[in-house]
Amino acid sequence: MNMVEIELDGKKVEVQEGSMVMHAADKAGVFIPHFCYHKKLSIAANCRMCLVDVEKAPKPMPACATPVTQGMVVRTKSDKAIKAQKSVMEFLLINHPLDCPICDQGGECQLQDLAVGYGGGNSRYQEEKRVVFHKDVGPLISMEEMSRCIHCTRCVRFGQEIAGVMELGMSHRGEHSEIETFLGESVDSELSGNMIDLCPVGALTSKPFRYSARTWELSRRKSVSPHDSTGANLVVQVKNNQVLRVVPLENEAVNECWIADRDRFSYEALNSSERLSRPMLKQDGQWQEVDWQTALEYVARGLQNIKTLHGANSIGALVSPHSTLEELHLSGKLMRGLGSDNIDYRLRHAEFAPAKGVRWLGSSIASLSQLQRVLLVGTNLRKDHPLFALRIRQSVRHGAQVHVITSDDMLKTPESWALQLSSVQILPSANWAQALANVAAALASEKGVSAPLSGEITPDALLTARSLLSGERKAVLLGNAAAHAANASDLLALANWIATQTGASVGYLTEAANTVGAQWVGAQPQNGGLDAAQMLSDGALRAALLLNLEPQDMAAGLASAEALKKTDMVVTLSPFKTNLDFSDVLLPIAPFTETSGSFVNAEGRLQSFHAVVKPLAETRPAWKVLRVLGNLLELKGFDFESSQEVLAEASALPLNLSNETSSAIKLSAPVIKPVVASIYQLDGLVRRSPSLQLTADARNLEVAA
Repeated sequence: MNMVEIELDGKKVEVQEGSMVMHAADKAGVFIPHFCYHKKLSIAANCRMCLVDVEKAPKPMPACATPVTQGMVVRTKSDKAIKAQKSVMEFLLINHPLDCPICDQGGECQLQDLAVGYGGGNSRYQEEKRVVFHKDVGPLISMEEMSRCIHCTRCVRFGQEIAGVMELGMSHRGEHSEIETFLGESVDSELSGNMIDLCPVGALTSKPFRYSARTWELSRRKSVSPHDSTGANLVVQVKNNQVLRVVPLENEAVNECWIADRDRFSYEALNSSERLSRPMLKQDGQWQEVDWQTALEYVARGLQNIKTLHGANSIGALVSPHSTLEELHLSGKLMRGLGSDNIDYRLRHAEFAPAKGVRWLGSSIASLSQLQRVLLVGTNLRKDHPLFALRIRQSVRHGAQVHVITSDDMLKTPESWALQLSSVQILPSANWAQALANVAAALASEKGVSAPLSGEITPDALLTARSLLSGERKAVLLGNAAAHAANASDLLALANWIATQTGASVGYLTEAANTVGAQWVGAQPQNGGLDAAQMLSDGALRAALLLNLEPQDMAAGLASAEALKKTDMVVTLSPFKTNLDFSDVLLPIAPFTETSGSFVNAEGRLQSFHAVVKPLAETRPAWKVLRVLGNLLELKGFDFESSQEVLAEASALPLNLSNETSSAIKLSAPVIKPVVASIYQLDGLVRRSPSLQLTADARNLEVAA
């Protein structure tokens, strides 16, 4: 790429040919005021706030839309530039309501900030200001104050270019222009909350957060999302020891500057009335609050008695992959200290074949934006992994070809994924392996090699095969349903064969925040212990330890509750009053905002975080609860003083990332349909967020049910 040198405010700056003056200013660390420009969006050049003085140009030029040329001289602070910027600000404020004291955006408003530097002390305009009526666009975004809108169109471009769905648009012209959804539709994108961050004024604000606090009253603390496997970096905003808002922390390698709506709004569950605040014991069918000492001694005695009477193999732990690395490690250590290998995080799986290594994405998250060829199997990409879908959408905008094999409950129509698909095979999950075998047969025919299995060279299979043979950066990605399928090993073996023949990487999108971490610390049977399905079979367990999970988290669903009722003792560790029907003990553990811990995302990136608020009432971090249980049971190696010490022990073994399989390629036709959680049923936090449960995605699920 050719480089061009320009002079900017007296300094020499070298940028790529084709860049704009704004890009040169960013590189040089020079601030140019702007509203419509955003580094991740296309250039609209409609706010004109970034006017600068370009030598030999007859009038000021917009920095965001003026390409650099060799030897160009630009002045951003000259009288000509400042006068132009102040004139634009005067026009912007003609119709603005100037109601900063009551505006929810006050204190973090770009218009307010720039008006201090570029606005006048009074206005020459005495005419009535325009009024734009409010719009109801759903439970997440408030459009109550659209009179404040300055028509920067960031929200429109975000929907069109990043979310893939143009839900907002601008109607009419001049001062009659309005941003609206048209036909009374709501904004239903799973990434819609990012429009709130993008809005430079108080036109789009957070409906759940609205009027809760002023921005300067909030403390800001870093954290990591506990939901899907992106590991999105968060800034959690706190007032009076209560989480009131969650916004993205920019990390270009992980979530860029975006987060999904479930990352943003699931915090509502933290302040829910369903929170468990004290340990509880069930006595004669009645729940009673007790102190921690009583509850933990009851659990320790119960586990000891059951071990003595029925053996250690009658004790098992079912653990959520949304738990921290430290919690998962200590759960496994507790079980193995008791002499049991019965622990499993694979709650929604139908197949439990041992793996050679830790299943992972197969490449970096950032590389998804650079792919040229993609084959996706068994996934509802847009809803299962919104930020991965965003990256693959970027690659499609640069010419990537995406091929999909999935079922109709995950892909209603090709348009529902909000990205252009080159081929789509909508099939029952039992037929996915055959569809992959067909692609393999087409590849074998094209390359003149032997196919691993007999397959029919269908038009879709041939199109997919030829596409994968072209291009450079390629990936075969298996989704949550492919990982949970009863023939998951077959699908992986075929994916590996296809990848070997085409030079692609193979990866699992991985379901939860810590699916990779759970495998790393051995939160699954290592020496012949019972898997999740076996533990829930009749009479398999006498005592069960449930960490962060409910029946909705398990493949068997409500049937798992019936199985657990038959055990002698069920101990639930949860932030919520849950599992009341079949539990004997409830221990209140801290959600991710109230404990320190670590998650390992799909690419194998270990990310640690601290508590952002104090634990609610008698709630305790789960790693501490497990450590004390270990002490009461007199198990060795439970003398940890901090979660960092637990992490050091948990991460001592190397992280062996590998999607290799020793399974022979075969075709079996499983009759069990894979169980996949919908976007707002993934875990206990999103299930308890009132705003998320009012969205179209949640409502559509109820209608389908």
